[in-house]
Order: sequence, then structure tokens, then C-alpha cells
Amino acid sequence: MEQNENSQPSPKWEAKVSARLKKSSADQVWPVYTDFFNFDKWFPGLATCYGDHGTNGEPGCIRYVSGFSISSQKGSGGADKGSLRWAKERLIALDHGERRLSYEIVDGNIGFNSYVATVKIVPAGAYHHDDHDDGQGQDGCVIEWSFTVDPVEGLKLDDMKNKFEVGLQGVVKRIEDANLSSN
Repeated sequence: MEQNENSQPSPKWEAKVSARLKKSSADQVWPVYTDFFNFDKWFPGLATCYGDHGTNGEPGCIRYVSGFSISSQKGSGGADKGSLRWAKERLIALDHGERRLSYEIVDGNIGFNSYVATVKIVPAGAYHHDDHDDGQGQDGCVIEWSFTVDPVEGLKLDDMKNKFEVGLQGVVKRIEDANLSSN
């Protein structure tokens, strides 16, 4: 079957959000993300997160997550607004030296197709971005969360990015409130 130029697929959406932590170092925050099966402790929108396959924190492992608000109005599989949202996410890359991991959604009803995300924890002194230049010097770190996904029915890219920003701010608040430096 031939495709004409009018039936070409829409380009993937790409976005990145970031947030600065002032009280927690990159070395203190990194274990929050490598504890892949227990992210519900830190992400306010997750009601459930547990291991579904493999060893926690090792590439190839899969976690089940549910209860989050980052989804389309009507996800695939007939999940209407108000019903339980869930996804299975596979850890596909982990670099302890760079404090970077990537994961993909392999199943779920949230309406994200071909979703791949990367999280990187950057020491504040090594991070050069005007949005976070608040004169606080070298303390803390920055969490960068980027993603690519096929366009999501019921959402605009800016709306999706805003949801990610809200989610990341919630993570930052929980981490800062936990005062990881005292652990």
C-alpha cells in the first residue's frame, strides 16, 4: 500500500522539563531514580509502583505504575477519564557515571505510543541554564526529564509538558522535604 504525502505520520513530540533542588546533591537524588520499582514514594501522582519483571534498577526490568494524572483524556484500551490509569515501563539504559537513565512504556492504557523518557541528574555547578541561575552557587542539583512520544489524542504538547512540569515539581518537593542530606 502506497502512502501519499497527505498520509504521512505526524512528527514525534519532544520536550524537556527541569527543576532545581537546593538542598539535595546529585549523589543524594540519583538513588531515588535508580530505585525504579519504588518511584511512587516520590512522584505524587503515582498510587502504585512495583516490579513486574527483572531486578530493580537493572536495564530490562519492568515496573507497573498506576494512578497518575499524566495521560490523555481517553487512553488506549478504552480507559475513560476517571478510570484507573496504568502503564508498564521498561528501564532501557542506565549510566551511573552520568546519572542518566532512560525508560519506555511497553504497555498501558494512558494513550502514549512510542514513549521514551530520559532522566538526568546534574550537579548544580555543572548545569548552565538561565532558568536556574538563581545566584545560589554550586549547591544542589537539577533534574532534567525529557521525552519523545507520538502525538497524544486529547492533549497538546504544551499541555503535556505542563503536566510533566507539575509532576517534576512534586518530586522535587518530596525530595527536599525528605531532607536526603540527613540520611
